[in-house]
Amino acid sequence: MGVDEPTNYMKLFDLSGRRALVVGAGSGIGAASARGLADAGAAVICADLDEQAAASTASSIAERGGSATSMRLDLTGRDEAKRAAGELGAPDVLVTTPAINVRKRIVDITDEEFSRVMETNLGGTFRLLRDFGRVMAAAGRGSIIAFSSIRAQVVEPGQGPYAATKAGILQMTRVLASELGPKGVRANVIAPGVVETPLTQQIKNVPSWYAAYASKSILGRWSKPSELVGAVLLLASDAGSFVTGSYLVVDGGWLAADGRYEPPA
Repeated sequence: MGVDEPTNYMKLFDLSGRRALVVGAGSGIGAASARGLADAGAAVICADLDEQAAASTASSIAERGGSATSMRLDLTGRDEAKRAAGELGAPDVLVTTPAINVRKRIVDITDEEFSRVMETNLGGTFRLLRDFGRVMAAAGRGSIIAFSSIRAQVVEPGQGPYAATKAGILQMTRVLASELGPKGVRANVIAPGVVETPLTQQIKNVPSWYAAYASKSILGRWSKPSELVGAVLLLASDAGSFVTGSYLVVDGGWLAADGRYEPPA
């Protein structure tokens, strides 16, 4: 269903009266997304493997005058997404952010490490898309936002399984968009560049590594989790009512620029 011509375009971003489930809300991009959705008026369910961290995010939202609850959700549990969908029903917005990485070259990765990354990143996302996609389609509405990465397109040594999962999330979400669009559900992917989160702490601990990543961006720096929130609000709200199957890159220009060397004019 389309959106009528608005009398106030800012109201397109208003999420009052809607429910949003944010998986991975305990920290980083997930926590920032949960706060941003609440600030836009949504009642937010903060889900995370770390239940205490999810509760902390929910408390911070309440302190800001927003509405939030919390729950534990383990994406590696085969029936967890199905159970959550049965308990919560169809949210108006689903945001999924969790991912892990094993930074090793492919020839050094064990079967166990490969399976762990695949199961968490791709398997967990698949089950969320499947089980919540099903109830959202039945409700005839909703926006699903999955987080991929620029690693779905560009890679470096040590990113094999991680990059594969991020490319998989992109294509799987596009397929979901094609399948659920006729049911009134939109599905999109956000692709961050380098973001200061717990997942990237290993890089921050090595100054030369941190600086190299900053220099690859056109803006010459890393992003903060809060800088992903605008993209989330666009895709979650009526402001993005005609956006589905998209790959929204928020990377400071990483993919746009070729290399770090600036040749003489």
